Amino acid sequence: MDDDPRESAYDLFQRGSALLAARHHAQAAIVLERADRLEPDKGSIVEALGRAYFNSGQHERARETFERLLDIDPANPYAHYALGQSLKRLGRPDEAGTQLRLAVAMDPGSTLFRDALARLGPAAAKGPRRPPEDLDPPAAPAAES
Repeated sequence: MDDDPRESAYDLFQRGSALLAARHHAQAAIVLERADRLEPDKGSIVEALGRAYFNSGQHERARETFERLLDIDPANPYAHYALGQSLKRLGRPDEAGTQLRLAVAMDPGSTLFRDALARLGPAAAKGPRRPPEDLDPPAAPAAES
């Protein structure tokens, strides 16, 4: 199906956003994919597309899309949160914890991000366990005489 050249990326984004608000997530994904083809580096479109994928149960596609969003805007705490939630649904809790910790670090006042991290459990909030020797800096080489 060819895209209608009369519809701008903005028009498609608005229509896709309305479908998301009405909880028609799969339909929103179709419309937002069209907007994404027109404006592939537009963060607002990529974020909405990721949400549509996530909410329609397409968690692998959501993960890929939120990773793309982080390529566009690495300082976006919501993108880290959404990627973490996608990874959680894909059964990858350690990676999810990393992303959720980043979201919380970037926006510590967000109860959404903190609550999502807390739901992963106390181990995820602290991060992966490392042997103590991994935390020490490497020893300096011995000086030659």
